[in-house]
Amino acid sequence: MNFELSDEQVFLQEAARGALSRHKTVENAREALEGSERLDLSRTVIEAGWPGLLISEEHGGAGLSALESMLVMAECGRVLAPVNLLGLLPATALLDADGSHADLLARLAEGEVRATFVAARPPDSLEEGWTVEPRRGSRRAPAPRFAEGKLSGDVAWVPDAPGAEVLVVAATGEEGPVAVLVQDGAAVEEVIRYDATRSLGHVSLDGAPGTALDVTEHQLAAAWYLAQGLVAAEALGAVEECLGRSVAYAKERFTFGRAIGSYQAVKHALVEVLRRLENTRSLIYYAGWSFRDAPEEFPLAASAARTAAGSAFDYAARELISVHGGIGATWEHDAPLYFRRSQLSRRLLGGTGDASDRVADVLLAGAAKL
Repeated sequence: MNFELSDEQVFLQEAARGALSRHKTVENAREALEGSERLDLSRTVIEAGWPGLLISEEHGGAGLSALESMLVMAECGRVLAPVNLLGLLPATALLDADGSHADLLARLAEGEVRATFVAARPPDSLEEGWTVEPRRGSRRAPAPRFAEGKLSGDVAWVPDAPGAEVLVVAATGEEGPVAVLVQDGAAVEEVIRYDATRSLGHVSLDGAPGTALDVTEHQLAAAWYLAQGLVAAEALGAVEECLGRSVAYAKERFTFGRAIGSYQAVKHALVEVLRRLENTRSLIYYAGWSFRDAPEEFPLAASAARTAAGSAFDYAARELISVHGGIGATWEHDAPLYFRRSQLSRRLLGGTGDASDRVADVLLAGAAKL
């Protein structure tokens, strides 16, 4: 496929980069870890129209698709911006697919209220049921239950849950998986782990009243894979930034009378970052395209993008530290902030390993049919 971004998509990228450049996001990432308040970018997000990216025009949104959302997320990841899009965008996609809450969708598109997606992992050959993140350990917990108009269960490590007025919960009902709209009755415990730019919360749903959305199981699963793609896109932007900083410093730092970038070991390491970056970019673009144009391919495409992005970000963040030598490992430099983001990102929403398992499961199942 000969794929190239349209002029409108390039403009969206540039506009996002310009909007974020007015804020000291990287500096705030350090300050937040030292106890300062997380930078509030809600006004910037609203003015840019990002809450309505996936909301149809008839409901007051931009009517765009997953690829445009991923382009914005990449720019946010580049500067470690503490935005609330990872939870918001999958939630708005499900509400727009339902289409029966026009007033709420209009308010979400305008940024008057904020929603987040309380995700559950769709089943595969490794897990028969829908599952959610556990608070501790590696064994996944069952998804919340929905019966007689009320939810029960807990979901840990939910992105962007603190401060969200609306929750869209992936749950299991009497007739199978269901997306449930919750506007009151849920309790959220805010948690900070390792990277203060990432808003996370433990959500308790016991007794919370909810309304089932009119979406299919496929659409509910697509919201999970959309979140995978958004995490991957955020990592893509951060990898680009890590590579740019590493190359720039490799040209400036001299050892034994030569720029360190002229040494083979450094060149090979940076080329490997570039290789992983371009592989990730291709997979993200394909995932973004397939969201609407080839939905049957979207789960595999998003999982592959998440796998590549997690590996690329981990490698690039480590190389950023390595190229900068001793200073790169100190708190005086920004490199540890990107490393922290990479380590937390690769563990969210099932983690990079889970996405890799999903890719292997789909490919092996296809091979068995040959």
